[in-house]
Amino acid sequence: MFKITAVCMALLLLASTTSWKVEKHFCMGHLVDLAFFVDAQDCGMDLVSESSSETSIDKKSCCDDEVIAIQGQNDVKPSLNDIDVEQQQFLVAYSYSYLGLFTLKETREIPHKKYIPPKIVKDIQLLDDVFLI
Repeated sequence: MFKITAVCMALLLLASTTSWKVEKHFCMGHLVDLAFFVDAQDCGMDLVSESSSETSIDKKSCCDDEVIAIQGQNDVKPSLNDIDVEQQQFLVAYSYSYLGLFTLKETREIPHKKYIPPKIVKDIQLLDDVFLI
């Protein structure tokens, strides 16, 4: 659960700090090109005025561009210089106790681990007539 939450928080931070842009190019009411993060390519049917005189009448183009842009955040940098002494003490104590959770446990040495028991040659309980009831 902790890892899923961490991944979700990282993706949320990435999505909120990235600028998003979707550009659509329509020609005669039909979608010709759709582009993410870059400019959409036009269809090449834009009207170009053939005369360079100033008295020319501007004609309406058959093409239309639609841009949807979302500006991301740029001020996500944490500032550590605003932390007062009490907060610094808390952070030091918390990090010390948190890092203490990951220390390796001491292994206990078993003194008879390499001891080989003697081979049983005779059944001593049968020889001594000692039976557990």
